[in-house]
Amino acid sequence: MFKRTVFPLIKRRMQEPRRLIQIVSGPRQIGKTTTVRQALQECSCAFAYHVIEGGNRYRNDFISSAWNEARLKIKSEKLSEFILVFDEIQNVPQWSSFIKKEWDTDSFDGVNIKVFLLGSSRVLLLKGLAESLMGRFEIIRMSHWSYLEMKNAFNFSVEDFVFFGGYPLFASLMRDNFTMSAEDKERNAAFLVDAIINATVEKDILIDTPIAKPALLRRLVDLACNYSGEIISLNKLLGCLQEKGNTSTLANYLDLLEESGLISALSKFSIDRARLRASPPKLQVWNNALKTNFLQLSYDSLQKDKALYGRVFESAIGAFLVSASYTGRFEVFYWREGDLEVDYVLKKGERIVAIEVKSNFEGFSKGLNVFNEKFKPYRSFIIGPAAMKAEEFFSIDPIMLFD
Repeated sequence: MFKRTVFPLIKRRMQEPRRLIQIVSGPRQIGKTTTVRQALQECSCAFAYHVIEGGNRYRNDFISSAWNEARLKIKSEKLSEFILVFDEIQNVPQWSSFIKKEWDTDSFDGVNIKVFLLGSSRVLLLKGLAESLMGRFEIIRMSHWSYLEMKNAFNFSVEDFVFFGGYPLFASLMRDNFTMSAEDKERNAAFLVDAIINATVEKDILIDTPIAKPALLRRLVDLACNYSGEIISLNKLLGCLQEKGNTSTLANYLDLLEESGLISALSKFSIDRARLRASPPKLQVWNNALKTNFLQLSYDSLQKDKALYGRVFESAIGAFLVSASYTGRFEVFYWREGDLEVDYVLKKGERIVAIEVKSNFEGFSKGLNVFNEKFKPYRSFIIGPAAMKAEEFFSIDPIMLFD
């Protein structure tokens, strides 16, 4: 079975001495459960794996009960260590306070139980971690599948990755999209909406976050997917949504969608931090399947429409970058002054990397030249047929751009 690039890290954390609670965090449908289970199978340590289904009601003492069972196994079987895993931990009410209590008890008593917590809801996970577990955990960040992972697992081409994105299950369903019946296409599109978008909004955001207008949040997801890769003001978004209200509501909803690993609202790059949110955002999906699905295009029709392919291609580059920014811990912006623009600006520490996307055979960008003169970035690139090829760019880990 294919193993994601994060697999060695998770396995290594399982084998090292007990130090901190391990939090495996990331968006839905990216393989967190599968990867942790693969690592457990290759470790010699005894373990217990608890999947906490969101549709069921769990008592607060569920965690303590499972923990006591692990302690009993250590004692009865004379084990030197034990791995305890809770998958979708956010589905237990007040989970963080119970984890803290049991972890601290083991630390005091010298009980060698290593703990791994998995969760799709970064919104709920971060809230719980901030409330009770400060200083007791470290986060293993997982994000959407990269081009190389999709290529190695599914024999993807660049064109496949641009169209299908980085959802493994969705990709396996949609790989032959251009030969599917209309019924099959509708079925697979419904999977993307139900298993990823609706699940994220309804189970990860609405379940524990006060949302005044949930219908507006859901419509915003659809609109943002369609406009991915484009700069659009919040006032224009309100108009497109035919909604009366203030832009701060939309900005708050976009922050929640970013925390959930669905959509980001990229700020305009500026040296002055106070001005970052003053300009209209550039909407960007984290996985390009979200954009192509809402465009309702076939694989073949996208390849034939060069202008549309250019916009989808730019969105794919952006999705690759924002997804990698979560694991690589760097920031992603855009830059524009008048009619001059740089598609993506990356920042990590003091280093800046500028990236312009050209799906045609242009090898020159006036906007990039002006940006280089003004900000003196560490590196700058043009991605396209006449410059750095898409496959070459997709094949690197973006964190290497800062080395």
